[in-house]
Amino acid sequence: MLPKKLAMKNSRRTFLKQSSLVLAGAGSAAFVPQHVMASHIIGANEKVRIGVIGCKGMGFSNLRAHLKLDNVECAALCDVDGQVLEQRTAEVEEMTGKRPLNYRDYRKMLENKDIDAVIIGTPDHWHCLIMVDACEAGKDVYVEKPIANSIAECDLMVKAAKHYNRVVQVGQWQRSDQHWTDAVNYVQSGKLGKIRLVKAWAYMGWMKDIPVKPDKPAPEWVDYDMWLGPAPKRPFNENRFHFTFRWFWDYAGGLMTDWGVHLIDMALYGMNATAPTSVMASGGKLAYPEDASETPDTLQTVYEFDGFNMLWEHGVGINGGPYGRDHGVAFIGNLGTLVVDRGKWEVIPEQEEGKYKTEAIPVQYRSGESGLDLNAKNFIECIKSRATPRTNIEIGRLAAVTAHLGNVAYKTGRKVYWDAAKGEFKDDAEANAYIVPEYHNAWKLPNV
Repeated sequence: MLPKKLAMKNSRRTFLKQSSLVLAGAGSAAFVPQHVMASHIIGANEKVRIGVIGCKGMGFSNLRAHLKLDNVECAALCDVDGQVLEQRTAEVEEMTGKRPLNYRDYRKMLENKDIDAVIIGTPDHWHCLIMVDACEAGKDVYVEKPIANSIAECDLMVKAAKHYNRVVQVGQWQRSDQHWTDAVNYVQSGKLGKIRLVKAWAYMGWMKDIPVKPDKPAPEWVDYDMWLGPAPKRPFNENRFHFTFRWFWDYAGGLMTDWGVHLIDMALYGMNATAPTSVMASGGKLAYPEDASETPDTLQTVYEFDGFNMLWEHGVGINGGPYGRDHGVAFIGNLGTLVVDRGKWEVIPEQEEGKYKTEAIPVQYRSGESGLDLNAKNFIECIKSRATPRTNIEIGRLAAVTAHLGNVAYKTGRKVYWDAAKGEFKDDAEANAYIVPEYHNAWKLPNV
């Protein structure tokens, strides 16, 4: 049984450790941890029973992708918003003919031993706590990106997946989309020549200003204290709730960690890159300086890697991004540039004296199953085989940490230097203060 109060966790761990010593002293062959006893090997033809924690947005989109598979069943839904929970429960029942169990507290769901895996679709500030608890409960996990809202939480999640030996897939589904893989394979073929610069961007014309709204009591159907969780205590405000939570530092990292994690991941993938050595960022609330959001609506971030630079940029309220695309990644080489987005890729060759330096590749359009569907399929396959997922937790960590480094550079207002081996900024107390988050409301940073 998972504890109902976080304060009980330490005593529970102490009890388990003491129990293992008693069993060992009594001649027991081995102590079997709870996370092993709570799970079982799922056969090839056996149903995988999934629970969803956070059902309104991507949590439910991820569930839909999983329910396209014959060997998946939705066992339960959990959400702090009673209206969302009621709506999604009805939709699942209509899709599958079975009504899933309902929970308002994710810890209660994790006590259900019939659930094999969970999808985490909550706001970012909840990802770490829920994933660590799910792994401890013996559940495999599909967690939305970014995997966490801080660098330290990202590290804890990697540690938890390894410690509890769980399969963890991250919702950076572009790694499962074939045309992205084809583009990356071309980048790594050497045909572009030396790549000195990679650009990644998101220009979101559909995003407008967020009008300032007054604080007011939370709706009676919302467990607002649970929604806040480890975030600072604040009055309820519609702007901070559901989708637009992304633009407030308490819960997320703005477009940098929203779209940025997806596209930065592909830049890192194409370049076989790990961690940058330095980062600098400039921008701010330049489009809508008086609106309610906190995160920058305009941002340029330069990452220095060994042998190349990467530029991330985003702009709210405009669509006119580089190469005529509102989002994408461009690998700029001495012989040509490959540009890829969610719909297509192409190669634009450099020219010298009227001749191409490399072959021009016309637009190659995406086809076949969606990356999201393929990511879900890979997760279920890995649950059964116990193989490492295509978008595993370490890949999720790398993309999220890289995005968070950009936000730290923005917040400090200067160039920062990253020591990947030590997991800290070099000689920079101000920047290092952003690594570990402060948890509030009696919630504690997990201890793995």
